[in-house]
Amino acid sequence: MNLRTFLLGTCSAVALAGLAQAETLTIATVNNGDMIRMQKLTDDFTSKNPDIQLEWVTLEENVLRQRVTTDIATKGGQYDIMTIGTYEVPIWAKQGWLLPLDDLGPEYDVDDLLPAIRSGLTIDGKLYAAPFYGESSMVMYRKDLFEKAGLTMPDAPTWDFIADAARKITDKGNEIYGICLRGKAGWGENMAFLTATANAFGARWFDENWKPQFDQPEWKNALDFYVKLMNDAGPPGASSNGFNENLSLFQTGKCGMWIDATVAASFVTNPKESTVADKVGFALAPDTGLGKRGNWLWAWNLAIPAGSQKAESAQKFIAWATGKDYLKLVAEKEGWANVPPGTRTSLYENPEYQKAAPFAKMTLDSINAADPKNPAVKPVPYVGVQFVAIPEFQGLGTAVGQVFSAALAGQMSVDQALASAQQLSTREMTKAGYIK
Repeated sequence: MNLRTFLLGTCSAVALAGLAQAETLTIATVNNGDMIRMQKLTDDFTSKNPDIQLEWVTLEENVLRQRVTTDIATKGGQYDIMTIGTYEVPIWAKQGWLLPLDDLGPEYDVDDLLPAIRSGLTIDGKLYAAPFYGESSMVMYRKDLFEKAGLTMPDAPTWDFIADAARKITDKGNEIYGICLRGKAGWGENMAFLTATANAFGARWFDENWKPQFDQPEWKNALDFYVKLMNDAGPPGASSNGFNENLSLFQTGKCGMWIDATVAASFVTNPKESTVADKVGFALAPDTGLGKRGNWLWAWNLAIPAGSQKAESAQKFIAWATGKDYLKLVAEKEGWANVPPGTRTSLYENPEYQKAAPFAKMTLDSINAADPKNPAVKPVPYVGVQFVAIPEFQGLGTAVGQVFSAALAGQMSVDQALASAQQLSTREMTKAGYIK
């Protein structure tokens, strides 16, 4: 064997050994804009951690929830890192399904996480998921359409004002719809919006004895209002529209108003993505004068399933993706207005962010105004603004979401949908032992 052959063989062996030692993290995530951006920026992580490779499984929101829930409940072990919501974290942590994040490194600064967001991810003093972005909900609206109609959006509008304005600015002949609201069935899709909205109408999922409340007038008022408003001023096919579909409609100039996640603010004001970027205003989620606004509280978080054998590498990635330096990286590449919002106090104290993001204060005010422990006008036995923090809610919320979506599509009446929701909920809560 000559020297050149020997050296080539040695180099190949070293390279193969390096590849063999590299760990591959499989990450399940949602197909929202901030997550897609993160995937494009991960060269920054892998260049600093050449011994870690990343494999992405990117899914639509409802599919993601189904896949990760099945995997973690059956100990399938498909994923090393999961993107999960504020709903799942406390439930799964108590089941022993998640590993605590106790090794995020000295630079991470857990105390900088916004208290409202951090508290939902902390169980018995331990952090079980790290927030990638946090959100509440608010009104996004077209200032030019309001001006043309002679309307002025209040900072804190009522639902009656929103409905009146939506009907006035609708111009179906030019494909401009006064309002876009979620209609796609799912506990985290239409039911996130409708549950938060129902709170403002005085409705609640359950009374103090866990008896379902869909047979009460408050739910009738809320669902009637929503269906009539969407029929009058919403886009066609609204029962198929979730967050991403409505985002696209708003960005292309087809929605006069959109009430949804505060995280959308950077997408609707980004001139690279939105045709109406310079025309968008913001307001708090509406109320009906009963003392509760329809603003929810949510975070998409990165967590490690207890079955993962790669916890050390997974925590390194989570620290990178949810740390302060990642925000600076996005700001450098995309501008401060596009950094993931709603997670860190330091971001909202940053003058550069305040200057670049006209929605920053409204986002923070909305997050801080949400009250998961007292979400409804009347007392409730559960925690959660746009969800009920019990394991059964995932299936039940989706089942109710399906009948409400059918009511929006005109496949059944509001009364039929509410009767069905009452029946479904009563059966499920009795079966689960909540109703004695």
